[in-house]
Amino acid sequence: MSVPLVSVVLPVRDAASTVGRAARSILESTLRELELLVIDDGSTDNTAEVVQQINDPRLRLIQQAQSGVCAAANRGTSEARAPVIARMDADDYSHPRRLEKQLDLLQQSGVDMVGCRVSIVDTLGQAVPSLQRYQQWSNALISPERITAMRFVELPIVNPTLMARREVFELGYRDGDWPEDYDLCLRALGQARRAAKVPEILFDWVDSGERLTRNDPRYSSDAFDRCRRTHLMDGPLSEIREVDLWGAGQTGKPWLRWLQAKGFHVRQVIEVSPKKIGTQIHGVPVIADTALSPPDGIPLIIAVGAAGARELIETELLKKGYTPGKDAWFVC
Repeated sequence: MSVPLVSVVLPVRDAASTVGRAARSILESTLRELELLVIDDGSTDNTAEVVQQINDPRLRLIQQAQSGVCAAANRGTSEARAPVIARMDADDYSHPRRLEKQLDLLQQSGVDMVGCRVSIVDTLGQAVPSLQRYQQWSNALISPERITAMRFVELPIVNPTLMARREVFELGYRDGDWPEDYDLCLRALGQARRAAKVPEILFDWVDSGERLTRNDPRYSSDAFDRCRRTHLMDGPLSEIREVDLWGAGQTGKPWLRWLQAKGFHVRQVIEVSPKKIGTQIHGVPVIADTALSPPDGIPLIIAVGAAGARELIETELLKKGYTPGKDAWFVC
């Protein structure tokens, strides 16, 4: 067989009820020059039988003893024959033109990895209210600059939509006590690899009770915090010992304590609450947002979790001359 343009890696375990639909959505793509590698990670149901019933020479079923999602995804990378690799999950649905459009963006823009906008739905195809804020935020990140600047807020590219040059996936998914997809994304972006997104909804991300993100502690909010904090320390804050912090609420205070515990001198905390302005929190003076000076070389960490606050704060920062992703870093 000729070398495919794209190898799609689909790790799976015990997903007999959904893997057929997911696999067919890839194989029915308008991009025909592909291979689909289904890595069956020790399923105990009839997942393998469902996959074997799909009659398409571009599909390869690889079975292994139960080793975990990282090992399964990395096995897919090692088995893939194409110079470009894409991800897929067994719960989801890839729209027919997704791979074609993502590959075109990857080739035309010169970036290292691409995604697309998503629709987050439940198993009945209905929008998931609790994930609408994340969907709107993620779908708004299109350009390389915005994806890089906002990478410490959350995972900027929904993992099963990821398509990248082989070298990105060869960084490898790492087992640990945090989300392996977020870790890979932050490592890639931290190495100055660039990402972009097709500005169309080309993927249905199905939120079900069986999904790992719903029931595995590696995808908890604490685990995401561990991941982003580690990469902040290894990246933008690696040569820094003094910072400013915006936020003294339920989200900001834990960040203040963590920064101080890591040896950072927090020069000041910026707040909008009149009750807090003029006080001190953990020995740090609290100033009004209107009193914030223009950038002076001290990075600003923004830890405010209220809905809509990020957009308002960014507007004010831009007026003062700050550039998110350069001297100001949103972390929630």
